Amino acid sequence: MRLRSTAPRGASAPQETLPPSAIRLPPWRTGFGAALSIGLALAASPGAAQDYPVRPIRIVVPFVPGGATDILARLLAQRFIENFKQPATVENRAGAGGTIGAEIVAKSPADGYTLLMTSASLSVNVSLYPKTGYDARRDFVPIVHVASSPIVLVVHPSVPARSVKELVALSKQRKEGLNFGSNGAGTTSHLAGEMLTQMAGLKITQIHYKGAGASTVALVSGETDMALPAVTSGRPHIVAGRMRGLAITTKRKSSVLPDLPTLDSMYPGFDIDNWFAMFAPTGVPPIVVTKIHAEAVKGLQHQDMKAWITREGAEPAGGSTTEFAAFFRSEIDKFAKIIKASGAKPDS
Repeated sequence: MRLRSTAPRGASAPQETLPPSAIRLPPWRTGFGAALSIGLALAASPGAAQDYPVRPIRIVVPFVPGGATDILARLLAQRFIENFKQPATVENRAGAGGTIGAEIVAKSPADGYTLLMTSASLSVNVSLYPKTGYDARRDFVPIVHVASSPIVLVVHPSVPARSVKELVALSKQRKEGLNFGSNGAGTTSHLAGEMLTQMAGLKITQIHYKGAGASTVALVSGETDMALPAVTSGRPHIVAGRMRGLAITTKRKSSVLPDLPTLDSMYPGFDIDNWFAMFAPTGVPPIVVTKIHAEAVKGLQHQDMKAWITREGAEPAGGSTTEFAAFFRSEIDKFAKIIKASGAKPDS
């Protein structure tokens, strides 16, 4: 059975499930109609949760195909196909910084058959967007922390700074500061730059580009002085000498750029990465959450997933749902403080 992408569909409205004994059918709903109604109720009952899954699983990715979130979703979908013995499809519903796809999942039936594979954007958007069609704290149950991709502080080779301290000092010498190219307003690269400004006193002029590709081109060409791309994007250019790496934004060092220090070692508490995780609508039966979590964690040990994650300079995560739920709440709080202090707004 092969992995495929489905055509975009509209969001389904939440459904209230009742035990079969509570169903009262009008006299005209007999025969096939009655059997169908009872069958649907049974499929959503606690007993059906024990047999999960009994039909196809849809994984919604709120970004365009080809990015890290999309690839990780497809790798996990393949593991679900093999282990659950049911089809698993990936549906890309991009737009509005990931809020469109997230809303589709939030308003889907809480049965475990519609899942959200997303990034740290879900925690960022709580504070970045004043209004969304969902409440990230209330409408999602965290299932599994899949992977984490550190961000790397880089400069153009022409910038005469070979350490973070030298970079901060240089930025203060220039009237407008250094030109900093982010991947877009509200992205983790943007907020990492804001955090560095707040903690280190870095002086920068923010330039928001339409994604990682555009900001990378701007830095390589010398249009900007510095950037904060994911290790997956920055490492090839660092190796080729088109960028100079100065530090890693996570508390742990990068496995593929081990010589770079962490910003936390200079500014204690500095810790930002672009993480990837799977969520479900709130209300999914606990036994279903447990099954999905177990298969996802098992999938992280599969050679295909391990090879891709390692090659891209990311780190597999895993851990319990309880640990991930606590992490998710802390991420919401962390980004809320950065956004409030910086006045960050989403791209118009």
